[in-house]
Amino acid sequence: MSERLYEQLGITKSTCIDMYKTMLLARKLDERMWLLNRAGKIPFVISCQGQEAAQIGAAFAFDTSKDYVAPYYRDLGVVLHFGMTPREVMLNAFARAEDPNSGGRQMPAHFGQRKNRILSGSSPVATQIPHIVGVALAGKMQKQDFVCLTTLGEGSTNQGDFHEGLNFAGVHRLPVITMVENNRYAISVPLEKQLGCAQVSDRAAAYGMYGATIDGKNPLEVYAELKAAVDRARSGGGPSLIEVMTYRLTAHSSDDDHRQYRTLEDLQEGKENDPIPYFANYLLEQELLDEAMLTEIHDEVQRIVDDATDYAENAPYADPATLLDYVYVKE
Repeated sequence: MSERLYEQLGITKSTCIDMYKTMLLARKLDERMWLLNRAGKIPFVISCQGQEAAQIGAAFAFDTSKDYVAPYYRDLGVVLHFGMTPREVMLNAFARAEDPNSGGRQMPAHFGQRKNRILSGSSPVATQIPHIVGVALAGKMQKQDFVCLTTLGEGSTNQGDFHEGLNFAGVHRLPVITMVENNRYAISVPLEKQLGCAQVSDRAAAYGMYGATIDGKNPLEVYAELKAAVDRARSGGGPSLIEVMTYRLTAHSSDDDHRQYRTLEDLQEGKENDPIPYFANYLLEQELLDEAMLTEIHDEVQRIVDDATDYAENAPYADPATLLDYVYVKE
């Protein structure tokens, strides 16, 4: 990793530390949800573990006061940076009435929060692409100053919504960045059985947009690529397709056993490329943190996770009388 890369990018020391804190918060919330699932307290987990650097590096490149995001189900780090609180994340996991995503109606990790410009997600993968492209088109027609981000896994890039959405964005030169978090597995299907081309970003040329593939282990390098894409889009330069290479450190979801289709060597390679200790070591090397500060951050994050868990577990469920709210028009 380049020394003083953060200074070259115009990022302050405090922002670097904030990046690490948000990465760690996403990881610890995720780990807690797995424990809660195994204890039978929450129904489902689909993990961000291994992809935090990609998510945080990207999210920090956007202006969260005006830009829009249509995340996919693993994007816990993205929605935390855009303004969703740890308590709200846990309310979603426990399906409580205060869940801002759906009031406890939708399954976990279907993010959506209007006040923070997080578009509601849906279960069919890649459907967020035409949604965010539509938002970008509306912004361009109304001459509004915002840029859009959407994310998905590499397996979802083989769906029709992906191709139609990116083609439309390319034709109309829309200010939307599509980031593919390539974790090398579409559930149980390895990357080499998913693509007829070498990289997902190879498809960018067909849509008439900028494309790049980068390593997703370093949030600063992800930030640099996404910030350039944001600046390009905001100045009228059109859309981008950025593929960020990551590792999936868990099974596809809490209902999956990846030991059935992954080798021990593959799983070990993922652990060796874990972005959390990698970035912590960088911060220590650059003397942005010391061991005492690192311990303090871990303790602070643990307190936040404990508070969010306790709050959500004790929060009420939705009133059954509201079951059909938002389904039918009321007279």
